[in-house]
Amino acid sequence: MDSLFNLFVRSVFIDNMIFAYFLGMCSFLAVSKTVKTSVGLGIAVIFVLLLTAPINWLVDTYLLKPGAMAWISSSLANVDLSYLSFLIFIAVIAAFVQLVEMFVEKFSPPLYNALGIFLPLIAVNCAILGVALFVQEREYQTLSEVTVYAAGSGVGWFLAITAIAAIKEKIKYSHIPPPLRGLGISFILTGLMAIAFMGFMGIKI
Repeated sequence: MDSLFNLFVRSVFIDNMIFAYFLGMCSFLAVSKTVKTSVGLGIAVIFVLLLTAPINWLVDTYLLKPGAMAWISSSLANVDLSYLSFLIFIAVIAAFVQLVEMFVEKFSPPLYNALGIFLPLIAVNCAILGVALFVQEREYQTLSEVTVYAAGSGVGWFLAITAIAAIKEKIKYSHIPPPLRGLGISFILTGLMAIAFMGFMGIKI
């Protein structure tokens, strides 16, 4: 239990997808104009991660890795389908993003309109694909580890986009030099927040 808690804390604060790896910057910068839309997209990202990361891990572990299909038949023990991992991961992510898009459109049309093109673009959000690839690279052994890591990564992304949206709302009427308005101040804020999150690297986990 302690190791799972440590994994969750590390994925939220130390290995934050935005501030440590700068993954998912497209929607992070574009949607973080208001807290309301940022919260909506952040929850959608958490939901997609919680569903797709475990499924992708199961597919990779029991179908794609070299020898993974030995449980089906001994004749398949030498089959290696790992070259299909990118394609399968993206297909699984795209399928669940479509479900999320349909759900949001039906139950929250204002949020659906506010998110616009960036809701379906979750399918190619680098943070979501990054989680699947990090799970593969770090060779997590259990489904619980994968789920906790996905949850922590999603919460970390949620915190990042909500925090910068709140800051943007606060500085909306501040005097910002014209050359830095818009993306300029967003990049500066992201860099400063990334430096702040580096302070969590001192936590002994």
